Amino acid sequence: MIIIDCPPSLGLLTINALTASDALVIPIQCEYYALEGLGQLLNTVRLVQRHLNKGLEIIGILMTMYDSRLNLSKQVVNEVNSFFKDKLFKTYIHRNVRLSEAPSFGKPALLYDANSTGAQNYMSLTEEILQRVSE
Repeated sequence: MIIIDCPPSLGLLTINALTASDALVIPIQCEYYALEGLGQLLNTVRLVQRHLNKGLEIIGILMTMYDSRLNLSKQVVNEVNSFFKDKLFKTYIHRNVRLSEAPSFGKPALLYDANSTGAQNYMSLTEEILQRVSE
């Protein structure tokens, strides 16, 4: 499995990655404006599927920067769940200081602090992705 991590823009790099990919994970921040970008991305994915890569499949939607103390996080999850229930990953990436610190130390989260909530979230996500692609 090869993972291509793209910037959140819909530029040429992202189009090329979608064209070369078999599967797509869509991360959505639990923030107010996050759902607006989702509509644009889904339109782009449909265009890529129609013209460049008929085999591209959305295997899941990932909620990121989730904070269970915030009503906004819960509202965004509920909104996404109402439209994409079968695609929403059970794993959420929680807002976590250790995840934010890791890049400044030049390390991935798992090497920086494997026991942090964020690192554990990514381990759970990995298992969930592997399960979905093997189905």
